[in-house]
Amino acid sequence: MILVMIRTIILFILVVIALRIMGKRQIGKLQPYELVIIIMLAELASLPMADNRFPLVIGVVAIITLAFVEVFISYTALKSQHLREFICGSPSILIENGKILEQELTRLRYNVNDLLEQLRTKNFPDIADVEYAILETSGEISVIPKSQKRPLSPADLHIPTEYEGLPITLVIDGFVFVNNLQKINLSEQWLSSELSKFGIHDLKQVLLATLDTQGNLFYQLKTQKA
Repeated sequence: MILVMIRTIILFILVVIALRIMGKRQIGKLQPYELVIIIMLAELASLPMADNRFPLVIGVVAIITLAFVEVFISYTALKSQHLREFICGSPSILIENGKILEQELTRLRYNVNDLLEQLRTKNFPDIADVEYAILETSGEISVIPKSQKRPLSPADLHIPTEYEGLPITLVIDGFVFVNNLQKINLSEQWLSSELSKFGIHDLKQVLLATLDTQGNLFYQLKTQKA
């Protein structure tokens, strides 16, 4: 029993490391070869866990090899357009200038019902509003609406806007991100001083604290003290 637990922990850690090396991707965003590698990783990890007679080293070597293959293919595809098209495919235009391309749907074995369903998930229930629809290599559909159907933006109304940027996370669950403070030339002492103005004298009480580009400090306390 102890041996099974140890083998399981080792394989779990190894698979997690392999997936981290492959990068951050949602399951629906995976390229075909990435999905194949993930399926094979899961199978290779399950064999040594299910059967103690299966040598652990074989599973470990196979998982490391697959991770290396994925990294090699990814880096090679960055340099070679032909390899990238062969492995990942290329985007396909399904709607062009507001017209459905029937031949492309037939070639991809993609029916009109599937197309309409995907458009609805993109908040385009009326196909007459669509200028272009492109099927990406990940299987997702990118939709470009007709110009008269696009939402207004401040630029359309010639309204000037100020830079917003992203707020900087300073504290999460009592943990202070010192590196983030250093990036904006602030210190933990400054943070403590600012929070003390609101009666907060212990950073461990803070659930979340952020600072936006305008210098506004947002904070929320924990409902239960640590």
